[in-house]
Amino acid sequence: MNRKHPLVSVVIPNYNYGRALELCLRAALAQTYEPLEVLLVDDCSTDDSVAVAEACGVRVISTGVNSGVATTRNTGAAHARGEIIVFVDSDVAMEPDAVAGAVALLDSDPRIGAVCGTYDAEPLIRDSLIEEYRCLHQFYWLAETEGRIGTLHTAICAMPARVFAEIGPFNPRLRHTEDGDYAARICRSYEVHSSTTVRGRHDHDDTWRVVLRKVFHRTRLHIPLYVRRGDLPGGIATGPRAGASIAALLALVTLPLGLIAAPWLLVPAALLVLALVADAALYRFVLRRRGPLFAAYFAFAHTVVNAAIAVGAGVGALQWLASRRFRRLYEPGTHLAPVRVTP
Repeated sequence: MNRKHPLVSVVIPNYNYGRALELCLRAALAQTYEPLEVLLVDDCSTDDSVAVAEACGVRVISTGVNSGVATTRNTGAAHARGEIIVFVDSDVAMEPDAVAGAVALLDSDPRIGAVCGTYDAEPLIRDSLIEEYRCLHQFYWLAETEGRIGTLHTAICAMPARVFAEIGPFNPRLRHTEDGDYAARICRSYEVHSSTTVRGRHDHDDTWRVVLRKVFHRTRLHIPLYVRRGDLPGGIATGPRAGASIAALLALVTLPLGLIAAPWLLVPAALLVLALVADAALYRFVLRRRGPLFAAYFAFAHTVVNAAIAVGAGVGALQWLASRRFRRLYEPGTHLAPVRVTP
């Protein structure tokens, strides 16, 4: 690597995210770091994404066939000319010094194989209360894991091209948990660091349906990986947070007991208190930042989301017991395929 000024390739995978894409691209083009190239890899969008990118003067590469974010990132890496690749989701607008901060961290220690960025406390596009919840929640737990981590956050993720070539491509068969799989692979050889100096604003999910569906499926699909690892990787997946999710689900399940006999309300109440205590620091942060009214909404939303996570974990555990194919989802080398490169 040219230690002073290596070429950086910003690879932006995209599928139908035209509404936030211009903000993402202009932020990438406005980086203080040079030299830098920006590549939009479009996964056969049906909206105006390609037109938006072309209007910004950004090179567009197509995957040829809609294939998912793993293949989209792999395609971008195959076209990247830089010594460092920075993957940025198309709904994230980086701060102007994000790339410079990532390059400096990679240059500081050869043991660091990837640097992951964090989210700002304010959303890129403000749409709904559930989006405000997601924004503050993810800002908090990403900032909390500053330094070395055991997972990988690919919304903003920088790594040397040689490391990507060594570890291999993202698994194209994984559409929801390709980052967890990649984390397990890269952490065997390198350190992964998270930094609040590498930050961007994220256009978070803005409907209950999408939020609950996403946390359910991501949790379910991570179960074989957690079993294979033998532990939780930290960040949002820790023992206390798993306990909070279980307590939240049990609180909601046992709530109807109070309709039968009032004394039974003590059971869900006690479980709810356990769930709140497990995330007490998070609630104190939200209270300080947004006040009691929003903190009350946040607590309600977080309880429901935690319950969805617990349901996802339970369904994933049952699938792990019942399906050999599900258990082998993250076996080394399983389902890896050559990268498709489309001019």
